[in-house]
Parts: sequence; C-alpha cells; structure tokens
Amino acid sequence: MANEPVKDTDPTLGKLVMDAQRDISSLVSKEIQLAKSELKVSVKHGGVGVGLFAGAAFIALLAIIMLSVAFAYFLNWNGEGLDLHWAFLVVFFVYVLIAALLAYIGLRQVKKVKAPERAIEQGRQIPQALKGRP
Repeated sequence: MANEPVKDTDPTLGKLVMDAQRDISSLVSKEIQLAKSELKVSVKHGGVGVGLFAGAAFIALLAIIMLSVAFAYFLNWNGEGLDLHWAFLVVFFVYVLIAALLAYIGLRQVKKVKAPERAIEQGRQIPQALKGRP
C-alpha cells in the first residue's frame, strides 16, 4: 500500500498550499471585518460617553460659579459682613490659592516622571536576541 499510485482526484501539494493560503487570507479578512464592526460600536458608545462627560463638566462649572456667588453673598451677609466687592475679592483669592496649590502639587508629580528604563534596556536587547546572541 505504500507504493500506491497518485489518483487524479488527490490534490497536489501546490493546490493544498494555495487552498491553505486562501483560507488564511479569508480568515484574516473576516477577523478584520469583525474588529471593524466591534470598533464602530465601541467608538459610538465612547463618543456618546465623552459628550455626556463634557455636558457634566459644563454643568459642574456652572455650579461652581453659582457656589462662588453664593459664598460671596454669604460673606456679605445682607450688608452686615464684608462689603460686597471685598467679598467677591476674597472668593477670587481663595480660588487663586487653590489653583496655585494644585499647580504646585501637579509640578511635583510631573517631576517624578521617569523614563521606562527597564523597557528601554529590553528594547536594546531585542536586536541581539534576534541575531541569536544572549
């Protein structure tokens, strides 16, 4: 049985390779189409989410403005407290101090950022590894 003649109905090696190549190409194409359709849905939901976050941020900004006005009028306390112009200046300086504090903390955090040294070192080793050197 080992020396049976090749039948005309048996596929050749070339045909098998071509069929496998076509099937792999089709599979990759279908996977790309699936990924695109999933991304379209994700991008749509992401866009709606970003829009809603932007709306929430705008409303929060308006709320902070109203709170600032209320705080200034609270300091004025119907004319018995600070004069209204001084009350608004106090609110302004409170916000300037908060902004300065946040900027200072942010600057300290940014100064802590370092280069990914281990990843850079591993990246330098890749060409040597591809050449077969340890």
